[in-house]
Formats: sequence, structure tokens, C-alpha cells
Amino acid sequence: MSATATQTQEVTQLQLNAQQPIRHALSDVVKTEDWSDFQFTPIRESTVSRAMTRRYFQDLDKHAVSDVVIIGAGSSGLSAAYVICKNRPDLTVTCVEANVSPGGGAWLGGQLFSAMIMRKPAHLFLDELEVPYDDEGDYVVVKHAALFTSTVLSKVLQFPNFKLFNATAVEDLVTRPAGPNGEVTVAGVVTNWTLVTMAHDLQSCMDPNVIELAGYKNDGTRDAEKKHGVILSTTGHDGPFGAFSAKRIVDIDSTNKLKGMKGLDMNHAEADVVKNSGSYNNVGSVYFAGMEVSELSGCNRMGPTFGAMAVSGIKAAEEILRHFA
Repeated sequence: MSATATQTQEVTQLQLNAQQPIRHALSDVVKTEDWSDFQFTPIRESTVSRAMTRRYFQDLDKHAVSDVVIIGAGSSGLSAAYVICKNRPDLTVTCVEANVSPGGGAWLGGQLFSAMIMRKPAHLFLDELEVPYDDEGDYVVVKHAALFTSTVLSKVLQFPNFKLFNATAVEDLVTRPAGPNGEVTVAGVVTNWTLVTMAHDLQSCMDPNVIELAGYKNDGTRDAEKKHGVILSTTGHDGPFGAFSAKRIVDIDSTNKLKGMKGLDMNHAEADVVKNSGSYNNVGSVYFAGMEVSELSGCNRMGPTFGAMAVSGIKAAEEILRHFA
């Protein structure tokens, strides 16, 4: 093809492109090319403040008593929330996340790389979420970890029975006597704004708030006619807020001690984390999933492979659903 013919073809293509109108969500609103006619509907600043405050405190009121409290909105916590909310839309499910941004460490793969690796059969959960991936045989690759995290987060947030309180830290567990021999059950979580939790040493007294588990009468005694609520802790391995419930539960349960996470061994770690996820034996109404299980049970570190993170949340969710059956 000659240079003249090529130039003619390019000009023709440009003319065709120029004839195609650009369409977007606001095409019928904006009539001028320079957007000089665009404006928002009017509003008062106080209207915005009242709308945010009213909705937030309505949510606080609704979730002050919850059937399921999930501590940590990482990949395990969100996967569990998805399974629980999907199967039991009648349960009130509350997730408390210390960071402003939910998702934990699942926004990136290992060493700040983009891709997320999941070993099979964890890919079946990606299929359910409709997250695309490249099939590499024994494992799959999601092109960016954020694709998985944003998808499961988006789906969970759309459930009407789910509420995420982020930028909120769990400072302690609420406990109740559960038997004549010193048995204990967890009855809720003690919460505070994360920034307040981090600043306790800078001020005098900054008291917390409480989210209570369902299953109690107004006088605080156990209501045997109702299913007792549960806590699922997925706070990750040791860190500023990591493994919080694991560290606290061994203080409450004098028969156990924190075993600590062992060295990296992918082949053993992932299956062990999944198998050890679920209910805690010596204190009632507490479940664990994700890397917090490694700290509690002494499993190996799994490294930058994420199948067990999702699947451990699914296993814990299955146990919780059986509890409420």
C-alpha cells in the first residue's frame, strides 16, 4: 500500500470517529461542549452533615445487637461475610475494621506485586464471584489482587443485612459466665475509633462503645429461646492490630497459650490454616479464620498465596451457618 493510500485511510478513519458521538452517563444533562451549562442540585452543608450522621447512627442502633460480628475486613473476613449473608439474609452481620481501607493485605500480591495467586480449588470461589483469572494448571492468577478484593467487598456491601464499621478498632471482648466451673462465653466486642485507640496514652479517659451479641434478655441474662450470636475474628498475623483476638483469648482461657506462626511453608500452611479455622474450643461463641489461625495454632506462614485466606473464611462461615441452622 502506498503512503498516499495509507494517509487517505487514516483520514477516513478519523472522519468516521469524529462522526460517532461520545456517550456517557451525563450525555443528556450536559448540552455544551465546554460543560459551561453543568451544575449540581443545590444543597446546604448542614444537610450533608445531618444525612451522614443520621444514617451512621441508624446503623449503630441497628447493629448494636448483632448475630455475627466479624473482626477484620480482610480477604478471610469478607469471604466469610459473603457466604453468611448470602445464605442467611435474616442474620444481622457486623464487620469491624481498624483501618480506613478494608481489604487487609489483599490489595496486592507478594512484595507489592500486582497479581494474586490462588491454588486450586480456591478458584471455584472466584468463579462464584465472577472474578476473571488465568488458569495455569494447579493454580490461577488474578491479574491484580485489587480485582478480587474490590469485587468481594462490593458484593458484601450490597447485602442489606451487612454493615461495615471501618476506622473502628476492637479494644476488648465482652464475656459472660457460661457454666458452674468457670466456663466463659464471649458476648460482644468493645469498640472505639481507631484514632482514639491509638491515642489512649496521650489523653486521660476515653471510654469505648460495645456491640453485643444476640441471645440475651434486657436484664443481661441468657435468653435460651434465641440462638446465641457469634464472633469471627480474622485480624491477621501479629502486628499493630493483628492477632488481637488470639492474644486476648489466651488471656481469658488459662488452659491455652499463643503458639505463634512458624516459618513459611506454602504446601503445609494453606491446608493447615483452613483445617484449623472455625470454632474455638474453650471459650464459647468465638471463631477464627485467616492468618490469625497461624498465630493461635502454630501453623506455618503461607506467604504470597491467597487461596487459604478465602477458603478459611468460607469454612468458618459454614460452621457459623450450622450453628444458626
